[in-house]
Formats: sequence, structure tokens, C-alpha cells
Amino acid sequence: MAEIVIENLHKAFGDFTAVKSSSFTIADGEFFMLLGPSGCGKTTTLRMIAGLELPTSGKVYIDGEEVSQKRASQRDIAFVFQMFALYPHMNVYRNIAYPLASQGMARSDIRARVGEVAEMLRITSILKRPVGGLSGGDRQRVALGRAIVRRPKAFMMDEPLGALDAEFRELMAEELRDLHDRIGATTVYVTHDQLEAMQMGDKIVVMNHGVVEQFGTPQEIYDRPATLYVADFIGSPPMNFLAFDGALAPGQASVHLGDCAVAVPPVREGMSGRPLALGVRPEHVRLDDHGRLRGEVFETEYLGTTQIATIETAFGTLKARLPAARRLEIGERVGLSFYAPRLSLFDRHTGRAVRTALTEGEYHG
Repeated sequence: MAEIVIENLHKAFGDFTAVKSSSFTIADGEFFMLLGPSGCGKTTTLRMIAGLELPTSGKVYIDGEEVSQKRASQRDIAFVFQMFALYPHMNVYRNIAYPLASQGMARSDIRARVGEVAEMLRITSILKRPVGGLSGGDRQRVALGRAIVRRPKAFMMDEPLGALDAEFRELMAEELRDLHDRIGATTVYVTHDQLEAMQMGDKIVVMNHGVVEQFGTPQEIYDRPATLYVADFIGSPPMNFLAFDGALAPGQASVHLGDCAVAVPPVREGMSGRPLALGVRPEHVRLDDHGRLRGEVFETEYLGTTQIATIETAFGTLKARLPAARRLEIGERVGLSFYAPRLSLFDRHTGRAVRTALTEGEYHG
């Protein structure tokens, strides 16, 4: 397999810029997610890596070789699309074997390769069946088999599970990740589904309007979002934001919401008189009878073992993930406190996070 390096990749279609100077590295054997909403540039980025689109500027390296201006057929990659793209007049065996047959491989070698892939994907029993009568999951396995049988340097996957229903999509996500781990493939996977990205990915790039907002592991992106956009996009419910104006000094370990001091990880950069936002995940909100920050319960949503409570405060509305057994009344006044090591601070003007202690072990509040 292969390492993939992206350097200042840029793509414009006339006056519209789809991807703006993106740079990141996909490690050899990594399951790498390109995540973002429709129109954010993730599919265009994937197509430039694959050679289906040529960049306006910037470079793409695959296995140490620059391939920025090479055609897809010259890059030794395999592409899996959302809509399967199978040949309806061929059965399962011939669909999987087609890339090898087109290369002139001997029939005995083709049979061995197809048999190996079919066993891996658990589709040996359907090799002689026409693809038209297969379920969505089986058709996706056939599409994966056609990609795997070539043994390419890297796999490109453009929302391959998007056409499946929710239950089967979750099952296929688990199978796809298991398959990745067994074959050690370098995989670049496009999705708009944050849960899919968090579940499957080793690394994630979050994109918005053609810009890379953040690049990191799922835990890094969830625990330490680099921008307001990432904090709002990742998480269900997303991060809460309480807006306030204030000043920060380097090393400061608390902020003031009115007359209420809230402990935060020590900041490493100062700010003066800028509009700020305190970010807190719903699971880090606690009901505290002694909390000086007060709010009123607006609604509750029962989720079985937990509930989501919507609470209105003077600094904004927030959602708290609480035990289902905690009884709350609509209109009830409650005190609040937060789990300080996991709070975030953002500059509301730039949308960027204010740098804080990066690990819980660095917090001494």
C-alpha cells in the first residue's frame, strides 16, 4: 500500500473555488476520512487524489511519486462509488474478474484471485448470480471485490454506504472497517456522516467551503475542536456555546459569565476585549445545587439510559446529557457546573479556538 501526501491542493471551476490550498498526509495503511456537508469540497479532493480531476495547483504524491497531472489509470488506485457502478449484463464473478481480464491476466490466476476475494467478502455462494437481483449490501460487496481484486496501492471510496438503509449501513460499516484491517489497505473515504467518520476512521479531515477546518484523530477532533464550525458539526447533540465578552491573560484558568467564575484549562495565549464563546459538550454539563450559573429547564428528551435536557441561561441555551432517572420539571430552575478539563474557548470573531492545555493531565484547576 502507500502513503499519500497532499500539498497545497487547489481546485477552481471558473470563478468558483471548490478546494482551497489543502495540505495533509495519509499514512500507509490508514483509514482516512474526508468529512463535511454537501458542497464542502471533500469529493473534489478525493477525485483529485484519484486522478478523475486535475488540480488547478498543488501536488499529490502516492507512494513517494508525484502524480498530480497523471491520469487515474496511471495511479494504481481503485475507486468505489456510492451507486456501485456494476455491469448489469455480467454475473458476480465476471464483474469482479473484469479488471484482471482487461489486463490480460491468465484465466487460472483470475480464478484464484476472484476466489480469494469472494471468500474474504463472504460472497462465494453468489458468484454465478446476476448482479441485478442482489440486495444492496451484496452489490456493495461485489463493488468492493472488483476494487480489491486488483491489489492497488490505495482505495478511494465516495460515500459507498450512502444508498443503504440505516440498519444495514451500520453493519456494512463494521464489515468494511474489518476488511480494511485484514488487508492493510490505504483507504480514503468520503462521507457527510460524522458518526460514520468517528466509528471507522483512523484520521479525519473536516472540510467546510473548500477549506480544511481540522485534521486529526477522531478523539482529537471531538475533544479539542479547532474551530466553532468543527465543534458544532461534530457531536450529537453538538457542543454548546455560551457567548460573553472578556479578556484573557496567558495562564488564566477561569472565565467570568456575569458574576459567575467558570474554571477552564489554563489558556496559553492572551486576548483582550474580544467576543468569546465558552464551548461545553452536553455530557460535561452537570446539575449542581451550589452552581452560581443558573438556568431554566425548557424541555427534556428521553433516550432510554439518558435524557437530553434543554436549559436556558442568560448567556445562551445549552443541552445537557443527564441520567434518565433524574427527574426534571419544565420551568424548573437549576444550578449548573461544567467539567473544566474538557471545556473549549473560541474567538467568536475568527471562529478559531483559543489555545488551552491539550491534555487533561496538564490541567491543575
